[in-house]
Amino acid sequence: MTIIATILGSVVVFLDATVVNVALPAISDDLGTGLADQQWVVEAYLLGLVALLLVGGSLGDQFGRRRIFILGLGLFGITSILCGIAPNSAILIGARALQGFAGALLVPGSLAILAAAFEGEERGKAVGTWTAWTGIATVIGPVGGGALIEVFSWRAIFLVNVPLILLTMWIAHGNVRETVDPEADRRIDGLGIGLSAIGLGLPVFALIQQPTHGWGDPMVFGSLIAGVVIFASFLIWESRYRHAMLDLSLFKVRNFAITNIETLVVYAGLFGAFFFITLFLQQTAGYSPIGAGLATTPVSVVMFALSPRFGKIATGIGPRVPMCVGPIIGGIGLLMLMMVSSDPNYLTEVLPAILVFGLGLAATVAPLTATALNSVEERHVGIASGINNGVSRVAGLLAIAILGALIAGKFTSTIDDNLAGKQLSPQAEQSVTDAKAKPLGAAETGDLAAVEAATVDDAVTDASTQAFHEGVAVGGILMIIGGVIAGIGLRNPRRETEYEAPGAATAGECAHCPDHLDGTPRREEEREPAAEPA
Repeated sequence: MTIIATILGSVVVFLDATVVNVALPAISDDLGTGLADQQWVVEAYLLGLVALLLVGGSLGDQFGRRRIFILGLGLFGITSILCGIAPNSAILIGARALQGFAGALLVPGSLAILAAAFEGEERGKAVGTWTAWTGIATVIGPVGGGALIEVFSWRAIFLVNVPLILLTMWIAHGNVRETVDPEADRRIDGLGIGLSAIGLGLPVFALIQQPTHGWGDPMVFGSLIAGVVIFASFLIWESRYRHAMLDLSLFKVRNFAITNIETLVVYAGLFGAFFFITLFLQQTAGYSPIGAGLATTPVSVVMFALSPRFGKIATGIGPRVPMCVGPIIGGIGLLMLMMVSSDPNYLTEVLPAILVFGLGLAATVAPLTATALNSVEERHVGIASGINNGVSRVAGLLAIAILGALIAGKFTSTIDDNLAGKQLSPQAEQSVTDAKAKPLGAAETGDLAAVEAATVDDAVTDASTQAFHEGVAVGGILMIIGGVIAGIGLRNPRRETEYEAPGAATAGECAHCPDHLDGTPRREEEREPAAEPA
């Protein structure tokens, strides 16, 4: 029941991180938004997650992991309702940020609950199961979301959270054991929260606005520079403040540092690619919302079947090989999407790439998550989980903004190249201008003459296809780089028992020695009774 509660609590967070992707075209049509607002609907949620994710992990350590987990569930339900009734894009974006704040209490808390409830190989299996189901939620979300959008509206993808959250709160209250870290710091790092949110938010704002305003606009380059300076100040503050929310000393542990570097690179490719895959399939290839969701369903099947197995394999042979080979395979899958045309044959162009990508993802995620937790002492698992999840969200946050800028630039330049030297009517020029505001979309050519409409349609469709190819290429390369980093930097534990909880006997040691392994005396109740003489 503990596993079920943590899975359900995390599923709502991961669902809302991905299900909204398939709803973006419907949101755009209903609320009149372009690519910038589409990006912000996703980015506001990720920014809210990142801003409080580390605090969410530490709050659980301080005040009770079950208590903070249930609090996060309640807040997530309230903010889901706010998203579902939002009358315009500004309110929706604000509600999404608040929803991200609530989600920050759930994900690190769920992993910390698992880490406290299980030890050794059982912990690896539990994390593998959690990873499989939450990974499935990350990818299967577009399927359910597409169905809800077609049957009801895009608002249903948020309102459907409420009954699931109520069920999870009931399970957690009755079945999850409360745990705390008695040595946890009780102070909240308010300045650190502010610096991290602003330091990440300003560069994201600059990257999203750059395609519209250009790098020369003071709003763009000023926000980018200010954000970098503020985020550097955040790192300096965290390194010196006694009650910092980001424990930088954990990065002195080699495997923890390498795992988080790999997380940053791999998840940048993952989040960035999936954001634009669903947009391309709907807005360019003409898929319905549920069709675009079903197109990626094989990833869910592969992850469900293989993630627990790869988690167990990593526990047995060590995480280095799966965490090296997995991202490389996943990256190859994304590179295969460069062969997808504007009117793709699913079985020959899309499905093979999706299957290869899913295999690589299944081999990567469970070992990566387990390594991040197992490389630190048990009393630090809450903050370690928060850091690792925060890094993955930062990766998505930056990837969507950066790839969005690259795709928008490629889209605009390709249209200009395709239409260079061609005489267009004022109506056609306006159609092209409107299309540039919505990369990976289709041009509105209903009022144009047939020949001119075909010219504009061909130019925009070709630009969308080329821009998409560039985006998935960057995503694939990032995943491959992440695999190389793991292969070079990770070290397998010398013994399987290094994955077990601190204090467990190492291989070759007796489990009932008179003293602890670190030399400290055992309490009287811990000692084994003396053997009876023969």
